[in-house]
Amino acid sequence: MADTHVLFVEDDDVIREATQLALERDGFVVTAVPDGLQGLERFRERRPDIALLDVMVPGLDGVSLCRRIRDESTVPVIMLSARADSIDVVLGLEAGADDYVTKPFDGAVLVARIRAVLRRFGHASGAAGASGGDEHGGIEGGGLLRFGDLEVDTEGMEVRKGGAPVALTPTEMRLLLEFSSAPGTVLSRDRLLERVWDYGWGGDTRVVDVHVQRLRGKIGQDRIETVRGFGYKLRG
Repeated sequence: MADTHVLFVEDDDVIREATQLALERDGFVVTAVPDGLQGLERFRERRPDIALLDVMVPGLDGVSLCRRIRDESTVPVIMLSARADSIDVVLGLEAGADDYVTKPFDGAVLVARIRAVLRRFGHASGAAGASGGDEHGGIEGGGLLRFGDLEVDTEGMEVRKGGAPVALTPTEMRLLLEFSSAPGTVLSRDRLLERVWDYGWGGDTRVVDVHVQRLRGKIGQDRIETVRGFGYKLRG
């Protein structure tokens, strides 16, 4: 993770300075600012590798900043929230965040989550191996999977629906690859957290639910079916 550039937006001086020092000790290059407007400016100037955004910051709140970043880039975003049960968590994920961490947090936990997200983004093509197609879908050749009008190019990391390109974030792409590797098979939220988010421990399943919702909005609401009490599956 040497020279990995982190944009950190946090208005609490103590948290901002302590977290910046902790991240720098782990080898990250950190740009830390106290409000959302400065955060957007620094993002555009320096194009960081990952952004850590507190939900409640002045000028431009973290959720709005996440939307602005997502309009311009697929750079990974982790939201920081003081309340795990807050609607702010869901709003941040819906705005395009890839994960969230609840405050107060342990520095080692934050570093582990940052590294997990960066691994995920650096190895999107390894999320799932393309398996042989069955009656739900099939391989057209060269790593091209087809499910009705949905085409997934597992080598070129491209998706098309009805022939039109579909823009996915790396996390959304990994999620779709995981579904595409086992069409018709129910995948539990815990499995998706482990395979897509690289969680080796229990995580918040809302992360999965919101990302499935976002993915449905791009590839078709009926393409991913909810199997109540068990998880989700990709329909052919």
